[in-house]
Amino acid sequence: MWLRGCKNFLKFSVCRFVFCKGNHLTADSFFQGKGPITKHFTRQLTISSAFKSHSQQIVISQDDMRVRLLPALSDNYMYLLIDENTKEAAIVDPVEPKKVVSAVNEEEVTLTTVLTTHHHWDHAGGNEELVSLVSGLTVCGGDDRIGALNKKVSHGDEFKVGTLHVKCLFTPCHTSGHICYLVSGVEDKPSAVFTGDTLFSGGCGRFFEGTPPEMYKALIEVLGTLPCETLVYCGHEYTEQNLKFAQAVEPDNPDVKERLEWAQYARRENKPTVPSTIGQEFKFNPFMRVREESLKKYTGKSDPIDVMGALRKEKDNFKA
Repeated sequence: MWLRGCKNFLKFSVCRFVFCKGNHLTADSFFQGKGPITKHFTRQLTISSAFKSHSQQIVISQDDMRVRLLPALSDNYMYLLIDENTKEAAIVDPVEPKKVVSAVNEEEVTLTTVLTTHHHWDHAGGNEELVSLVSGLTVCGGDDRIGALNKKVSHGDEFKVGTLHVKCLFTPCHTSGHICYLVSGVEDKPSAVFTGDTLFSGGCGRFFEGTPPEMYKALIEVLGTLPCETLVYCGHEYTEQNLKFAQAVEPDNPDVKERLEWAQYARRENKPTVPSTIGQEFKFNPFMRVREESLKKYTGKSDPIDVMGALRKEKDNFKA
């Protein structure tokens, strides 16, 4: 019953990139089935050796917004969000500021805003250096522990990046001040949500400063109520490991099997496995599936919140 609103979307859409030979990566659509639902064009970038990292950089165009994936550290993602109408841009979790500035210059955009999901150093650790490199930045976040913070936000707060609409979603658990950012442009077109370490593709963040009820609310009642076609840009390249756990939990789930095979192929090719969609996560992410009978049976719990807690405890000790 709870998936009724997503029924048609889930029935006809399986998301995968189309990796082509040569120097370019394209996707006519993330969605396959009875024709494309929404087109997102993707291009691969040639990056200087000084900035090579765990995954290739790609740019995903969504109607009037563009998202450039910037791999950072050993498995993080930063995201350069560009308003196509004004060429104004925001950066999500700029842990490697020089890489951010390089991308801003290459895209020929004006960086105005920092969207910080939480205070951990691998997400907020570059804020202070970035504000020294780029003047006049608005640094957003939901936690006073975030460096260079000058615009504290809370659940439901809204503002603009150019003509793009940004809505703040309070999702405490991984940290007590975690914020996800929902970004929309053209009306009635898919939005994008930047989920930091709350929702990963195939998984969720550890409960460092929160509880199972908080993560349940964050995943199911906040993020889970977004439209199914909303693109999910998470904070880390954890997909393959997450899906190995999902397969151990639901060995007979064909969506898990298919997504894991796709993720393994992508990683062999050094391709990112993000974004996914909210609708997809309900199909293969065990932490989004805590109301399913298969997950209740696996954990021996009847309450979905208890299922959430049992899954997280097991995942914390999981080795593929």
